[in-house]
Amino acid sequence: MRTLRNLLRAAGMDHFLYRDGILHAEDVPVPEIAASVGTPFYCYSQATLTRHYRLFEEALDGLPHLICYAMKANSNQAVLKIMAGLGAGVDVVSGGEYRRAVAAGVPGERIVFSGVGKTGEEMRLALSGGIRQFNVESEPEMRLLSEVAVSMGVRAPVTIRVNPDVDAKTHEKIATGKSENKFGIPIARAREVYAEAAALPGLEVVGIDVHIGSQLIQLEPYEQAYRKVADLTRALREDGHDIRRLDLGGGLGIPYERSNSAPPLPLDYGAMVKRTVGDLGCEIEIEPGRLIAGNAGLLVSSVIYLKHGEGRDFLILDAAMNDLIRPAMYGAWHDIVPVVEAPAGVELGPCDIVGPVCESGDTFARGRPLPPLATGDLVAFRSAGAYGAVMASEYNSRPLIPEVLVHEHHFAVIRARPSYEEIISRDTIPEWL
Repeated sequence: MRTLRNLLRAAGMDHFLYRDGILHAEDVPVPEIAASVGTPFYCYSQATLTRHYRLFEEALDGLPHLICYAMKANSNQAVLKIMAGLGAGVDVVSGGEYRRAVAAGVPGERIVFSGVGKTGEEMRLALSGGIRQFNVESEPEMRLLSEVAVSMGVRAPVTIRVNPDVDAKTHEKIATGKSENKFGIPIARAREVYAEAAALPGLEVVGIDVHIGSQLIQLEPYEQAYRKVADLTRALREDGHDIRRLDLGGGLGIPYERSNSAPPLPLDYGAMVKRTVGDLGCEIEIEPGRLIAGNAGLLVSSVIYLKHGEGRDFLILDAAMNDLIRPAMYGAWHDIVPVVEAPAGVELGPCDIVGPVCESGDTFARGRPLPPLATGDLVAFRSAGAYGAVMASEYNSRPLIPEVLVHEHHFAVIRARPSYEEIISRDTIPEWL
């Protein structure tokens, strides 16, 4: 069983492998990182990030395209620097993300600005600093963007996000392409909205945008949406619009639970893109985030206690829901494994894996089979590179945990753990107290 697991990982899923019974991040033993930075911490593999980006490049080979990494999945500047060096663009959803992308060296002409609530200040920031396009989500946003652009003496390149009313068959909190979701304009109204956009003096219509959700494990919803986009492209061209760019969004899922069947591969996704919109002569943009970063990261934690409860055992870790919110927020699964591999044949026992935050919601897994573990032992949460550190908080006055990047046999802290003094000093007590 151990051999099969390592073969699967060696085939390219990630670069976190057991060697002589010790989990390694590329060529670095995970306990070595833990001894240096303390636990809990996030650990990312540069080799995995690079390989996953290149899988999408291979998938879209033969089509003019730009892969815009969805940085909301993991916005550490070191990760962005890797993406920029590979030639990626980025998809940003806030002024803060725009600034972070620019700071990491991403040129403005490779930045796409998405999101339903862009402010005039954010629009001005992107127009002054350089932008590939705005993915416009509504008519009020479209009108404000035109006003801002005219006031600056420029025209803003835009796609308009259409909502194709397609069920992405994913978690309700990350589905974005159904009629009841807040995103985009109804595709049935697209022609009239594009007509208004073309008449606004501050806008240059360059294409169409669509994104139906995250963590999709089937291609069929994509195919439905992209065929609707293809039909819309032809209709808009008949109306006189120069549709030369299709932003197809992201959302391709990753195998969080390794025992389940794997989601489609990027190669399968690329083939579907080619057969649905490949004949339109458009430049294709896609915005993968989770599939690039998810399996490129671990969350490493130490055992504080093993507690025997009424009819169940609790493994209490030093990581908590504020460090990794996905299980509490989405009921999400993460494979959780010991860093020191258990000997063959050892008996596994079910336990609830929890953190120290004072909420019952601070539970990572229930009844998870694990070998015997003791205080100080290390465990690793797999597939923690996306929507982990970026969604963390300092709830319970717990410091944000370090992020570490590994490259071959080197590792570096790419975000340090703040001290308690730094956290407390951010507060200001009014003079009357």
